[in-house]
Amino acid sequence: MNIRKACLFMALLILSACSESEERGGDEAVAVVADNPVMLSEVLQVEAVGSARAATSADIYPETAGRVTVVRFTAGDFVQRGQPLLVLDSRQQRLAVELAEVQVQEASQLLARYRRIEDTGAISDSQIEAGETALASARVELQQAQEALADRTVRAPFSGHIGLTEIDIGDRVGPDTLIAQLDQRGTLFVDFPAPEAAFSRLSPGTVVEVTPFSDPDRTVEARIVTVDSSIATDQRTFTVRTAIDNSDDTLRPGMSFRVRFAGSGVVRPAVPEQAIVWGGEGSYLWQVVDRAAQRVPLTIVSRRDGMALVDAAIGEDDLVIVEGVQKVREGQAVNIVQPLEQAAQPVELREQAETEGPPE
Repeated sequence: MNIRKACLFMALLILSACSESEERGGDEAVAVVADNPVMLSEVLQVEAVGSARAATSADIYPETAGRVTVVRFTAGDFVQRGQPLLVLDSRQQRLAVELAEVQVQEASQLLARYRRIEDTGAISDSQIEAGETALASARVELQQAQEALADRTVRAPFSGHIGLTEIDIGDRVGPDTLIAQLDQRGTLFVDFPAPEAAFSRLSPGTVVEVTPFSDPDRTVEARIVTVDSSIATDQRTFTVRTAIDNSDDTLRPGMSFRVRFAGSGVVRPAVPEQAIVWGGEGSYLWQVVDRAAQRVPLTIVSRRDGMALVDAAIGEDDLVIVEGVQKVREGQAVNIVQPLEQAAQPVELREQAETEGPPE
């Protein structure tokens, strides 16, 4: 019985010593392969779908209500600035202009008579002032009548291509009736959403590539002209506006484009993927400090060709264990060895001696 108790006591001592050894990371050095991280730039890639709009675009509405008497455009026409597009019935407005012209003429004649007899004392200064006021009022009324008459003709606010219309002669329209859309499409704006992470990289002057879905084999360079001043909190994106040349008039407002942008980002340390260890508190790697293993927490930013770009407190001169990571613990002494290379196998060449007859 005493022998059995003694054996049990010795076994407990051995287990306790092993446990303490593991907590200290072990006293014996473990052979590992270590290397320096490689400093690489993040590759920032943005792919999005954008929509085109004309550099200048306007929905044309009449200023007043009336019956259409003339339609002076066809869908697709290129119209010049100030060109008449639509004419409304203007008979009453023309009569109003003629009446205002008569009133101006009468007020002018009356004031002229007052001026001729002003020095005779037959008319007072207040009467002359009243005549001047009447003439000024008549001129204002004439100007108002002329403006009302001009509003009966809808004109192009700028030069561009006019779109489809549903207005015909005889239709009655009002200020809320859409006549047509006018686009100046020599330059197109392509707006697309970009992720918040690319905000500092997409600035005015940056060039991106856009490809129209209607012509996948065509790639156009688009230059950023402006970016939105805020980030959408629901999508964590912001709007970028680019400009493309459309002087050949082959693209149209409203078209969809595939937008691509690639650029270099922040320079980060890169380590082989097998150097990363996953634990209950997240991912980490082992750094060799004073010939001992030290845990360094990390966050994987991206992966590239078997390498992981990480956000970690390591530099290009630090040593990171890349082989043997499962054998070490915190504070474990390590012995850095070179990776094994397959040795070249010697080839023995044997020459057969020439004889007069075949070998026996």
